[in-house]
Amino acid sequence: MKPSHPPLWFIFAIFLLVLGSFLRLLDITDPPLDFQPSRQLRNSLVARDIYYSLLPSATAEQRELAASFARSVGKYEPPVIETIVALTYFITGGENFVAARIWETLFWILAGIALFDLARRATSPYAALIALAYYLVLPFSVQASRSFQPDPLMTSAFVIGIYFLYRWSESFSLLPLGEGLGMRAAWKWAILAAIFLSLATFVKIVIAFFIGAAAIALVLFTLKKDFWKSKQVWAMALIMVLPALVFYILLNQGRSTEYFFAWTLALIKLITSTSFYAQWLGFLGSLFGLTVIFLSISGAVLAPPRFRWLLISLWIGYLLYGLTLPFQMYTHSYYHIQLIPIIALGLSVVVNPILDYASNQGKVWRAAFALVILFVVGYQSYVARSVLAAEDFHHEPAFWAQIGAAIPADAKVIGLTQDYGYRLMLFGWRKVTLWPLSTDLAQVKNGIVDYSKNFGDLTTGKDYFLITSFGQLNKQPSLKKILDTYPIAAKGDGYVLYDLKK
Repeated sequence: MKPSHPPLWFIFAIFLLVLGSFLRLLDITDPPLDFQPSRQLRNSLVARDIYYSLLPSATAEQRELAASFARSVGKYEPPVIETIVALTYFITGGENFVAARIWETLFWILAGIALFDLARRATSPYAALIALAYYLVLPFSVQASRSFQPDPLMTSAFVIGIYFLYRWSESFSLLPLGEGLGMRAAWKWAILAAIFLSLATFVKIVIAFFIGAAAIALVLFTLKKDFWKSKQVWAMALIMVLPALVFYILLNQGRSTEYFFAWTLALIKLITSTSFYAQWLGFLGSLFGLTVIFLSISGAVLAPPRFRWLLISLWIGYLLYGLTLPFQMYTHSYYHIQLIPIIALGLSVVVNPILDYASNQGKVWRAAFALVILFVVGYQSYVARSVLAAEDFHHEPAFWAQIGAAIPADAKVIGLTQDYGYRLMLFGWRKVTLWPLSTDLAQVKNGIVDYSKNFGDLTTGKDYFLITSFGQLNKQPSLKKILDTYPIAAKGDGYVLYDLKK
């Protein structure tokens, strides 16, 4: 008997997973400034604090300084990925930029396996390959999913969770074949779904919009009006809700309330403007392409019933999420990372009949069609690789270390500097008080304000004024005039340190 060979689609799936891993691990030693640097630097500072708290050889001064940096960046989510990375530092012998990218890549690839099998069950293996290719090689996906922040882990756990939730719903079709077999399978998938969806919500609470919508949709589709009688439903609800409830509501209520008032209540007025929706759509188009988005939504509408309920509910969750955090919808690209798997799943439905039609063509035309697909995958991979290769940040640590050396350890400093001062904290081991920035968010909240009128109050007790963000300085000419009256304590290529004591 000849040994059976794996199907062709399986080989292609493995190839895509390897390709996706390779793209995410390119330029792996570069400092975490390639994508949303302020968010990656924030996580790096939190991981450093955890690492130094574990390191026996760390001095009390190092621990306190690392802890002060971590306290200054805010604590809105539990440090799940930061703890994983810090433990990796401890095991491997020190801080590095590699650990976070390897972990985030691993999580994303594991979720890709779940996404592929989910799409395969709802459509076909080859349509699932298209979904997997989109999920893995889209340039935005490559950049966002390898970044050191909670969002890649949150999204990965979310994808795995909805995969298990879908399997739970499917398992009820086994009940006519045997009550015991079907119920055992249902319980298994229910618990697995609840664990991963609970992890996703715990890592970052904003995914709750998607999870809540998906859970309600599939529970109603599966159990109809008798859902409330199911012990599995109540068990899933308890597991999914409890960890996030404890952390965000009971243990971290102040931060959660602060976030709600700062980012939702203060900016909710944006949703009353038609320009908000135009900016939202335009921003989505720059990340995914509006044609692809509308094709995916069409796929959601045309999907098989169970899959349709899931996809439509996820889009509803996304809409509610966007209306709750309106400013981020057209300014923060990583707030849309959850859309990558949703769009990919919808595309699998759209391309499935096209693939069926192509399979009935002659060999030449099937080969030509396959070459088109390979070209698209190859081109997107090349673009993703080029974006990473085009930027080199290896010089940044030395630059900020130079600035850190120019600032006395006990000095009180205020400044205009990049990424909320996180670069200086991470690479230069110095912290500064931030001078108010002139940004779109500041104007939305406060209008145009000349902060130089409060120069005396804002600089009280400060020894130095650091400038590394000259673009911001040019936006505040009144401040520049004031600083020109003070002597320069230190100056280099890219920074000026003014002495406020003289």
